[in-house]
Amino acid sequence: MAKTKISEYSTTAGSNTDIDSTDINEGCAPSGINNAIRSLMAHLAVDYNATQAYTTTATAAGTTTLTASSTLLQFFTGVTTQTVVLPVVTTLSLGQRYEIHNNSTGAITVNSSGGNLVATVAAGITTVCTCILITGTTAASWDADIQGFTTTLPIAQGGTGASTLAGANIPVTSAANSFTAKQTFTGATGSLASAFINATETSTISATAATGTINYDVTTQSVLYYTSNASANWTVNVRGNATTSLNTLMSTNDSLTVVFLVTNGSTAYYNNALTIDGNSVTPKYQGGTAPTSGNASSIDAYSYTIIKTASATFTVLASQTKFT
Repeated sequence: MAKTKISEYSTTAGSNTDIDSTDINEGCAPSGINNAIRSLMAHLAVDYNATQAYTTTATAAGTTTLTASSTLLQFFTGVTTQTVVLPVVTTLSLGQRYEIHNNSTGAITVNSSGGNLVATVAAGITTVCTCILITGTTAASWDADIQGFTTTLPIAQGGTGASTLAGANIPVTSAANSFTAKQTFTGATGSLASAFINATETSTISATAATGTINYDVTTQSVLYYTSNASANWTVNVRGNATTSLNTLMSTNDSLTVVFLVTNGSTAYYNNALTIDGNSVTPKYQGGTAPTSGNASSIDAYSYTIIKTASATFTVLASQTKFT
């Protein structure tokens, strides 16, 4: 078989009897040596391009078509996109590869010679395309691997899209973290879902007198404390917040507990009605009897454990406790 590229040379010297069909066997015609040397130099040039040389192309929303003699390193600069068409694989050796270095700000689309997508190379990413079949014109003849990048790796390619874990909203155990969405810890049959050595809950302390209807937003606090003396009996309306209902925030079988601390002066008032999302609910009070008065010159603590049993249906366990 004619040896048309370095990958076809034999490691056994005596087996190399031609170059590009030019006879170099023992006793060959002297006239063929010049052609053999020229062919060898051409093969070396192709091999150099495939291992060390590079080409730089400014992206222009155009197409760059590679061939067997194209350089291994393909650098793209600029501020727009570009399409790269890989060589016809029948002209390549197995394992021949091309590194697409996208130093531009646009995406590089890499297609096979038949127009099939092999890879989309995002800005700042390097993708190595390796020939794994020397037949066919589809993406199946190529393997594409991310080998390096100079910017953050996009989420679509398995990255975070950020330069730090915090920037990607990935919590780390050695730093303070804030969660703005619901986190669910399920545990397992043989372990609890969570364990806290210590924890705090957020309180809202307001120099406000209890009266009328008081909206208790559970997304704002776990404890609401009114420090001014109550001026009349009041209704507590428990809700998610001004725009989201508690029914929306809670799933069936969820429960939560909130506390309302009310200051009373010499004339005491009390919580005489409870609503959830504006709908009346009759709490089940500790001891079996709802309070009919407050406690003068005291802080009354009202605790409400709210259990969602069905859509917009709640059981509330409540208590009133006097603190002086």
